[in-house]
Amino acid sequence: KQLATDALWCLYSSVLSKIEPKNFKSVIIEDCWFQAMQDEIHEFDRLQVWELVPQPDLARIEAIRIFITNTTSRNMIVYQMDVKTAFLNDDLKEEVYVSQPEFFVDPDHLTHVYRLKKALYGLKQAPRAWYDTLLRFLLDNNFSKGVVDPTLFTRKTGKHILLVQIYVDDIIFASTD
Repeated sequence: KQLATDALWCLYSSVLSKIEPKNFKSVIIEDCWFQAMQDEIHEFDRLQVWELVPQPDLARIEAIRIFITNTTSRNMIVYQMDVKTAFLNDDLKEEVYVSQPEFFVDPDHLTHVYRLKKALYGLKQAPRAWYDTLLRFLLDNNFSKGVVDPTLFTRKTGKHILLVQIYVDDIIFASTD
C-alpha cells in the first residue's frame, strides 16, 4: 500500500513543472514567468490589443484647491453639481455587449444580450467619452480650455468671468455675477 502512495506522489510531482508564483514580485524574478509575460505583451502589440496614449485629462485635488482659493479670494459665487447621467451621453466607437441585468431579464428573449450604443457606467471608455462630450459642449459655447489645467474652462463676457472645473462627472463652477 505504501508503494502505491509513493508512486502516486512521484507521478504527481513529475507532472508539476513549477509552483505558480503568489504575487507579481515573485513572477518577475523567475525567468520562465517573465518570458511568458514578455510573449503575452508582444502578442498584445501584434494583435493591436491596445495603444499607448496620453493619460486622459482629470482634475487633480490640487487644481480643485487652487480653484476654490482663487474664487474665494475674488469673492466669486461657487456652485457644485453632479451630472447624473454623464456616462450615458456619448456614442461608443466600438462594439460592446453586456448580459441582461439579473432580475431584469426579458422573458421573451432569455438568451439575448444588449449591444451598447452609448457609454455605460463601469466601462473604461465611459469617463473619456463623457469628457469628450463635455469638452465639445464647452468649446462650442465659447469657453477656453486651460493651458496648464485642461480640466479648467473659462468664459469671459465683458467684465464678467465664468470658471468651470470638471472632475469626471462632478463640476464646480464660479462666476463674478
